[in-house]
Amino acid sequence: MLEWIKNINKEHPEFWKIYVSKFDKKSKCFVVFSTETTGLNPVKDVILSIGSFTVIDNNIIIGNSFETIIAQYKFFHDNGILNEFTLESKMKKLGEPEAIQALIEFIGNAVLVGHHVDFDVEMINAALERLGCGRLKNEALDIDVMHRKLHEINNKQFSLDELCEIYKIPKSDRNSSSEDAYKIALLFLKLKSRLGIK
Repeated sequence: MLEWIKNINKEHPEFWKIYVSKFDKKSKCFVVFSTETTGLNPVKDVILSIGSFTVIDNNIIIGNSFETIIAQYKFFHDNGILNEFTLESKMKKLGEPEAIQALIEFIGNAVLVGHHVDFDVEMINAALERLGCGRLKNEALDIDVMHRKLHEINNKQFSLDELCEIYKIPKSDRNSSSEDAYKIALLFLKLKSRLGIK
């Protein structure tokens, strides 16, 4: 009971209040995103990088994208892990609080799209909790679920590579969250059209 009262009286950061206020109206845009993480446990693991693109009217808006590496030095230091890509990459690096705030400002009230998106959402929710915020309010679509719905498949999940092969999305040697987000966006446009999603 005390925990509940504490949460009601808790003062959320300003960026979070602005985000929450955007859900009075429905968004017409989608944000396709992918995260790279240290593992699969939202409680113990952290996000290393995020890549995302906006999709409006069946177009991937390359100029309206968000990409960052999250400098998780404390995680690596405390766990004795060295991630050379994260430390040496020339890409823009932000601390987790700045990266999550920038992501929230970027996505607004858009519908989120990902591959096994529930996991990505939980990782972001865990980071938001560390910032004293609530949970994401966005609707979310999963391209694996969309593919299975289209073909009435209930007994198998598909990897991103498998979906790319099925829908003839070219493979890339570069492996990054932005590259994955772009592939997911291409898959989403194909599946969205076949499922008749507006």
